[in-house]
Amino acid sequence: MFGQIAPGEALTLRGIGREFDVSMTPAREAVQRLVAEGALTMSASGRLATPALTPERIEELAALRALIEVELASRALPRAHMALIDRLQAINTTISEVVANRDAVGYIRANLEFHRTLYLRAQAPAMLAMAETVWLQLGPTMRALYTRLRRSEAPHYHRLIIAALKAGDEPGLRLAVRSDVTQGLKMLVG
Repeated sequence: MFGQIAPGEALTLRGIGREFDVSMTPAREAVQRLVAEGALTMSASGRLATPALTPERIEELAALRALIEVELASRALPRAHMALIDRLQAINTTISEVVANRDAVGYIRANLEFHRTLYLRAQAPAMLAMAETVWLQLGPTMRALYTRLRRSEAPHYHRLIIAALKAGDEPGLRLAVRSDVTQGLKMLVG
């Protein structure tokens, strides 16, 4: 989910077990679940890899993010309070720090924390689970995107999301979230 594994990178059950200090059975169960969620692919021969997403698949996942995450943000708006806004601003500061350190995995982790923190206020666990499944499928690709973006600061749209929350501006919030979750992915397919 956080881009720690590159797109198309081959994996083995033994390597996964060693990495996480677990036996083959829990490693196999985790892999089966990740394959079912689209985070890993398994060939007929049993070869495991992170998916190398096609432009069409990236576009599809970006559209899903735009649908699900905009709705989550909209549902969170009536429950937004200053403590949430302060927390989002703190996470945005962390994002600026990891960007300054050129830490791709830290950026992806903090960016998803920003979104998840907001969406938890929606109190829509099924929708959040769907968003997290999309994030899981995009993780390796997000790292490639981060490298291409060459960010020097936290995403501009995060500031717009925070401003819309402060103002109680639902149309502005919906637009800022939609732009934030799709603008970078469009670079990968364009």
